[in-house]
Amino acid sequence: MPSAAQQPAVPEILWRPSAERVAAARITDFAAYVGAEQGLGDHEGYAALWQWSVDDPDGFWASVCAYFDIAFTGPPNRVLADPGMPGAVWFPGARLNYARHALRRAETHPDETAIVHVDESLEPREISWGELRRQVAAAAHRLRGLGIGPGDRVAGYLPNIPEAVVALLACASIGAVWSSCAPDFGARSVLDRLQQIEPVALVTVDGYRYAGKEIDRRAEVAELIAELPTVRTVVHVPLLGTPADGDAVAWADLVAEPAAGDAGIPEDFEPVEFDHPLWILYSSGTTGLPKAIVQGHGGILLEHVKHNALHLDLGPGDRFFWFTSTGWMMWNLLVGGLLVGATIVLYDGSPGHPGPDVQWTVAERTGTTVYGTSAAYVMACRKKGLRPRDTHDLSKVRALGTTGSPLPPDGFRWVYEAAHPDVWLASVSGGTDVCSAFLGGVPTLPVYCGELQARLLGCAVEAWDEAGRPVVDEVGELVITKPMPSMPVFFWNDPDHERYRAAYFDTFPGVWRHGDWITLTGRGTVVVHGRSDSTLNRQGVRMGSADIYEAVERIPEVAESLVVGIEQPDGGYWMPLFVVPAPGAVLDDALRDRIKQVIRTEVSPRHVPDEILEAPGVPHTLTGKRIEIPVKKLLQGKSLDTAVNPGSVDDMEILGFYARLGRERNTKQQ
Repeated sequence: MPSAAQQPAVPEILWRPSAERVAAARITDFAAYVGAEQGLGDHEGYAALWQWSVDDPDGFWASVCAYFDIAFTGPPNRVLADPGMPGAVWFPGARLNYARHALRRAETHPDETAIVHVDESLEPREISWGELRRQVAAAAHRLRGLGIGPGDRVAGYLPNIPEAVVALLACASIGAVWSSCAPDFGARSVLDRLQQIEPVALVTVDGYRYAGKEIDRRAEVAELIAELPTVRTVVHVPLLGTPADGDAVAWADLVAEPAAGDAGIPEDFEPVEFDHPLWILYSSGTTGLPKAIVQGHGGILLEHVKHNALHLDLGPGDRFFWFTSTGWMMWNLLVGGLLVGATIVLYDGSPGHPGPDVQWTVAERTGTTVYGTSAAYVMACRKKGLRPRDTHDLSKVRALGTTGSPLPPDGFRWVYEAAHPDVWLASVSGGTDVCSAFLGGVPTLPVYCGELQARLLGCAVEAWDEAGRPVVDEVGELVITKPMPSMPVFFWNDPDHERYRAAYFDTFPGVWRHGDWITLTGRGTVVVHGRSDSTLNRQGVRMGSADIYEAVERIPEVAESLVVGIEQPDGGYWMPLFVVPAPGAVLDDALRDRIKQVIRTEVSPRHVPDEILEAPGVPHTLTGKRIEIPVKKLLQGKSLDTAVNPGSVDDMEILGFYARLGRERNTKQQ
């Protein structure tokens, strides 16, 4: 098992909720409801509420349905009919529709704001609940008229704009299956995903704006259309002003009011089975084709209602902003803010333009109450010396979420010292696989430095050692011992579920192994150490790479780093650390010595790297995560075309550096 970086036995408490916040939290009301309705006694303590939620999944999820008034067109026969994994059976017989719930507030508050859209002009534009419902109904009506129905796949090549939300909800309304890619994905990356699912329709922009520039995407769109023979309908969104050509349907026509004499646009929602496919998400696909992960209407609806209302404390009156693109699961979770009546804030632009503080500006100008971003952005703000508390009015922001990678303790401290002294910091960890979090925020608990607050309700998370035994206050594999409703219904084109089983159940049969190292503390908090599938194993001591990154990247002269451990043919072990120097810095022997000393004293003397090498950059997936395993393969002598799927990487030229180094090393060793 890896050993955690040195930390105090009980870290500093950085924030405690006031009595007023605890009383007003939705999870407090839910706990009171559970106690009253289910006769479960005192559930004031979160630990007891969590324990009940995993011990009695039938009772817990039934209570979620009742508390949030989930509208079943057809009532379920049971809650969890088969708890086996994979293949758990939830709510058999139930029929419902995700879009019906997402638009429910339009029925009672049509004039309130549902969506706030901001681009790099930083001028917010608002769409009411009534207008959102009208556009969704019109688009659904038109899609039906084009012959698109339940089970048909509709793909989006769209940035984070209102049209993407409308298209998703329109597809959900009619039982079609949505799948989206961000337009910064190249054509090959998109085709690696969409060719698997054979969409019948493509909703696309002509281009997008990023970092002050207009990026034309018409050539890529033409390639997509040519290489997706199943597409029979193209919907054109003229983001850069280019009119639709050929047989493409203009967006304005898709959402147009009915013509005079028309009977009107029906606003009905197709009742579908609980596990009817809602959308298809994708794994990063760094070493092969991305896995096409299918998630269902009911599972996503329940999970997002639970997560957003109880664990982000979202509801009517809130404005929910998470910096994301349509190619990351956090976009889907952001849209899920509509399910709990919150206003969602869509930002379409660069995280660093016109300045590195742009996300804080968006939060300020939109009146955001719950703001989410990546841990990498928080650490970048810290490195640049930003102090948003001095430069922005963040008085309305009461919660700050982070995800994407573990947030180091220094990131926690920076939030309270430089960003917001009285914000609830909800650092979360989960995955595309469930389109939600396993670990994260609880508004009624304190925030300990460097630790996630708790295991989330309904998530039977444990840390296991190599023998499959639960451990506490020790590092172990993150496992899920009981099913969650939003676990994949299946992978597309995986008829025997072989890829599905191999992805999560090959190590511990019947138990979901997620691939993260975690420490579950005796206080119920959790520390995430990084991916277990890129574990560093020195002299029998294993460690996650995140501990090393946290220590090394605290050094101002280090912009970013990448570490891998490589087993040698002679039985040895080579562990290089690649460093990208900060602008103006030089990776000389003095800096190398400082890096080694930091790792030796703050992480582990056994994990001081064998070499510290300067690199032109660190490769990432298209959603911004460091790529470690393909780099390891390249350094072992694998060729680029066998080590990595080029469509999954942000910069293939940077990977070329590691490939050349691998060839040189392996040539010398021969």
